[in-house]
Amino acid sequence: MKSFYKTILAALPISIFSILLPSCDLQIAPVSNPSELTIATTDTTGTQVKFKDRAAIQAVYLKLYDYLRDNQEYWYLDYLLFGEARTDNAYAGTTGAEVVPVETNALDASNPDIARDWNGYLNDIAHANVVIANIDAVPDPSFSNEERQQWKAEALIFRAMMIFDLARWFGNIPLNLTEAPDITAANIEEVYPLYFPSPVTQDSAYRQVINDLEAALPYAPELNTNDKRILSKTVARALLTKVYAELGNWDKVVEYADAVFDDGIELEPQYADLFGFDATLGDATLRNSRESILEMQYTAASGNWVTWMFGRNLANWDESFTWAKWITPSRDLINAFAQAGDTLRCNQTIVYYDCSWQNYYPADNYPFMYKTRSAYNSIIKLRGADILLLKAEALAHKGDLAGAVALVNQTRNRAKIGDLPSSQTGSQEQVLNAVLNERRLELALEGQRLFDLIRFGKLMEVMNDINSRDEGRLPQARPFVEAHRLMPIPQTALDQNANLQQNDGY
Repeated sequence: MKSFYKTILAALPISIFSILLPSCDLQIAPVSNPSELTIATTDTTGTQVKFKDRAAIQAVYLKLYDYLRDNQEYWYLDYLLFGEARTDNAYAGTTGAEVVPVETNALDASNPDIARDWNGYLNDIAHANVVIANIDAVPDPSFSNEERQQWKAEALIFRAMMIFDLARWFGNIPLNLTEAPDITAANIEEVYPLYFPSPVTQDSAYRQVINDLEAALPYAPELNTNDKRILSKTVARALLTKVYAELGNWDKVVEYADAVFDDGIELEPQYADLFGFDATLGDATLRNSRESILEMQYTAASGNWVTWMFGRNLANWDESFTWAKWITPSRDLINAFAQAGDTLRCNQTIVYYDCSWQNYYPADNYPFMYKTRSAYNSIIKLRGADILLLKAEALAHKGDLAGAVALVNQTRNRAKIGDLPSSQTGSQEQVLNAVLNERRLELALEGQRLFDLIRFGKLMEVMNDINSRDEGRLPQARPFVEAHRLMPIPQTALDQNANLQQNDGY
């Protein structure tokens, strides 16, 4: 058996053995580079500790925020690809071999984007574990207990967010909640299972998300209305609203949604301001809106790069606009806006440009995703309308149809399309359908559609006749079945961890 582990040790990638520690604070100012700060030391009792002082653990703690801001590939780019192009809202957009199967329901374990996401989320969880496991033991008398508790709470919220998304995508996931030591030939039999543990069920992963968030709530920072980048109590409450919705615990959804609104979150009066770009200023129209709960912010000194994956960067009109873009709005989505008379939200979600390709539409009138429209616009990870409509969903399930309709009408009235007609409010089924449709229009191209279809039990109903409703969509390679609510586990993960089993349907 030991020879087996030695063979595995020789094959493991270098990245497994280290977590890089350079960091920035939230004002994008350098804090530290890898140095003696992170070298283990001995405290006054003779106990070996990993971080010798506050500055050492701060570098690791702040790196969590760097990940949120800069690792856009998996928590935003791929999140939108899988959350929208696997639904009736969007086409994949390009002809790339890793992207087309998302649209045609032909995903398999070899897809490199799936592997990228799996590894990205697990790396983030591992980094949070380093903070959570070590912060209490840092032997620095100037490092207050209050500050330790707050940083640990933020790390718990960060970890919970990553576990939540990983479990939503893949179902049963390997979950290590401790810091794994470096693997050596001498300890590999003991340490290897920490790197490649047995999976836990999706529901168990959700329970861990709840545990982390509830543990964080007493110590997390209060919502700062002038800085929505922070992993605050309100972020924790919003995530609890979302995870309880996945579990179908509607009482808890209402409880935590109300707590989010009690914190001061409300709809921004002008929908367009959420995603606007001010050409005169050359900057985002608005940051830290009343509705924003968690957003990543970018400036001229350090902009986001995902803009040019979706369309034009309005701060640099011709930048990277020579190749086809991801997340092309579908005809079905455009028709949904038209049927609702929802011009305002349609125009803030979809924009038309001339381009040099015609994969789905004529090149001279081609629609693009418009919710990340410049390198300086914020990326909003959590916002109030999502939570408001989750509460509406919960109230409908609980039988409070009037309450659910009133909440739906708030977002509809902001969009200038008026209250729901009585023909859509007479029964629980009608109200739930109205909530689902409103979530589609309000949150279009924000990565929520797939999870909504799954939660409402509508994935197969909506997607298995999509080609008859949408003549522009690529033909489906296979019908959607219940198993396709999850993505395949990447083959690289299966090869490394014998405890994993491929999800059904792949």
